[in-house]
Amino acid sequence: MKLNLNKTELKISAGLPSQFPAEKMPQVAFAGRSNVGKSSLINSLLSRKSFARVSSSPGKTITVNFYSVDSALYLVDLPGYGYAKRSPEEKRRWSALTDGYFTNNPNIDLLKLTVCLIDSRIGPTKDDLAMLEFLIASELPHIIVATKFDKLNAAGRRKISEMLEKEELCSAADAVIMYSSVNGSGKEDLWREIMAHCGF
Repeated sequence: MKLNLNKTELKISAGLPSQFPAEKMPQVAFAGRSNVGKSSLINSLLSRKSFARVSSSPGKTITVNFYSVDSALYLVDLPGYGYAKRSPEEKRRWSALTDGYFTNNPNIDLLKLTVCLIDSRIGPTKDDLAMLEFLIASELPHIIVATKFDKLNAAGRRKISEMLEKEELCSAADAVIMYSSVNGSGKEDLWREIMAHCGF
């Protein structure tokens, strides 16, 4: 099955778990720290320039954005974690909403894959490892995508590859993909994983 990427729309920006859509379509969730390049990756994946909103203030918007692709697949953009400037109230809202997606979601069986984004210039942070630990404990299929790979030189690329290979929580992922939203490297590999996990 081929997806028509021209038939993509933002279905809903959910601020409450009760607003999550109920259509029986497979879902692929994207999780990562604020400023990891999540919106840029989604735009790159959909071959759009500014479809997913790229915020100038990381972590400002606390919603779960559901993008319908060809009425056959939801790409789910989870709010970024680990943003230090968030107020305690905002952090509580983020936790309730993101936790709600995984633990209070009547359609969690439709979640076929979680894409964990890690900044290749930084490596896995404490928050990244906590997310991976949760996914492993919950037995939820997931892969790792190292973003901003184009910004590294050869030595930097070797370093992040070795780092992800040695980290036990990272090695448990179904796949590790090096990605650049600038030049599109890793895009075909990521789509291949998405299609395979969703049974297309």
